[in-house]
Amino acid sequence: MCDATMSDAGRMPGPAPTPDASRPAPPLADPTTLPPLDLARRPWPGREVTAGGVTMHVRETPGPATRAVYVHGLSGSATNWTDLAGLLAGRASGMSVDLPGFGSSPPLDPRVWTPDANAEALARFLRASGDEPVHLLGNSLGGSVCVLLAARHPDLVRTLTLVSPAVPDRRPDPRRLSDPRLALAMIPGAPGRRARAALAALGPRERAEQVLALCFGDPARAPEHRIAEAAEEILARGSVPWAADAVNGAAFAMFASWLRCGQASPWAALRAVTVPTLVVWGDRDRLVAPRHAARTVRSLRDGRLLMLPGVGHIAQMEVPDVVARAVAGMWDAVESGEWAGDVARDGKMQAAVRVDHVES
Repeated sequence: MCDATMSDAGRMPGPAPTPDASRPAPPLADPTTLPPLDLARRPWPGREVTAGGVTMHVRETPGPATRAVYVHGLSGSATNWTDLAGLLAGRASGMSVDLPGFGSSPPLDPRVWTPDANAEALARFLRASGDEPVHLLGNSLGGSVCVLLAARHPDLVRTLTLVSPAVPDRRPDPRRLSDPRLALAMIPGAPGRRARAALAALGPRERAEQVLALCFGDPARAPEHRIAEAAEEILARGSVPWAADAVNGAAFAMFASWLRCGQASPWAALRAVTVPTLVVWGDRDRLVAPRHAARTVRSLRDGRLLMLPGVGHIAQMEVPDVVARAVAGMWDAVESGEWAGDVARDGKMQAAVRVDHVES
């Protein structure tokens, strides 16, 4: 049997996990130790880098010698980490990558879109571009890639942060689509043609607003310039010949990985991660149900959970200041040795803390 004890099919998202007072909570850094959130910040400068035989477009945030590497989700790019990387720049220099085929990165040769291929490509890239382990952060599909990398190449990773990682969630829920016509577009014949034509007629701004409405718990938190930037990226991606193949191929490969059993399952990869891990989840996440947060953290040997009420799937964009406090708190605790002191001997004492006041 597969790792899942019950199929997700037909199941609605359950309530988010609540804190367990008997378990240690992930520490939150004092906000005064972080720079103020600059809502007008532009994306960090980008360039193409080849290392370990892998070419990626990266956006770099200047900072100390310690490195943080940020990995985006499906249909995302390095710009998804602009604000969080800026807030953490005093503790680590940042490198936000465009995964192969996404953003401004060319695809792998041959063109493979699986999480496994991306994890191995990123591992080769990191191994060839630095000597010290990095703080690795991933969102959604990028979280899955980071889990595989950390499980297989623990020497490359100092800490791991997972923001709503794409763990198996097989709910056939239309609310997970940015536009309900996406489902109709898969139908052959006239209904599918009409849906595809309507979708093709959408402008970049409207598509960006749809994505933000799907991925934010409160879309009003999205600054106007971030919506404009997203629209610009959508327009630019429209001229990239492999853009559609990258999204469709990565989505199919991710869903296929959710059907794997035993040691090939994503849950097995989580159990193989040994580095300190922070899991961040919004309780309004419509793409990966918040009820999976508890199992995700329980699967980790050294994991703690931060639940964010009113927040959606991309917490690092919606509430970057809160996420920065959690990430910085973990880094500081790991550096001081305080993090490891709270882990149970069997590796199963996991933490949950809920932030009850998220500033908009």
